[in-house]
Amino acid sequence: MLPEKAIEKMSAEIAKILAENSPSIYIYGSYALDDFRLGWSDLDILVLTEKPISEKQAGQLVGLRQEMSRSEPDCPFYRLFEGGMLSLSAFIGGLPDRVVYWGTNGQKIAESYRFDAFCRKELLESGRLLVGRDIRGLINPPDFREIRENVRQHYESIRKYACLSGRSIYSFGWLLDIARCIYTLRTGDIISKTHAAEWALESRIFGDPAALETALEIRRNPRIFFENEELQDMAENLNPSVQSYADLLEKELEISERG
Repeated sequence: MLPEKAIEKMSAEIAKILAENSPSIYIYGSYALDDFRLGWSDLDILVLTEKPISEKQAGQLVGLRQEMSRSEPDCPFYRLFEGGMLSLSAFIGGLPDRVVYWGTNGQKIAESYRFDAFCRKELLESGRLLVGRDIRGLINPPDFREIRENVRQHYESIRKYACLSGRSIYSFGWLLDIARCIYTLRTGDIISKTHAAEWALESRIFGDPAALETALEIRRNPRIFFENEELQDMAENLNPSVQSYADLLEKELEISERG
């Protein structure tokens, strides 16, 4: 099954459960930016409803990924959906609400949903409406200050967590993230991680581009590298390169904040 078919079927199932709530369903992130890579990417989804989601509906939605994966075990895409489902009024106002959350490490019914400025900008500028009425005109776009604050938060996560990644080839993702953050600070725009890495290499942003070149090669076709022991060894010792790239990101943040 192609991802397009899985997206169509998932959005149809969500819409059926929420038929009485007039849902608007969006896909955004790497898929909407034409940068989805099986084995690396998620399928980012946002569902906003006119009426709050009921307890019964939340119970049906929270395990929908697993249910669809069990019914079609050969489809690798259903488990990759991530995002939130909540009322439009709660989303815009930041108010408590019944939220169905799908994440990398599980799913839950929560009372709030965090949707940062990066995600909001992606949704507004490149997100694709799958079902319902397009209500993005009701959502305020983030200003550059909000986006820069998200970049700083991500920078702090890099400093804190990049050393903990071990032998996973996903450790190379830190370098792609840094390239995209720098691109955003310089331009105010958000592009895909692949295009950001290509831009950084073409622009000679980093003094030692070898690690980013490897990260980009993995990103383009991650499934062929899962069992590559040489790359796993590199990932285990990647933190010095990540922190060196983060040094440049820190300088870019300082320049942006002064300007």
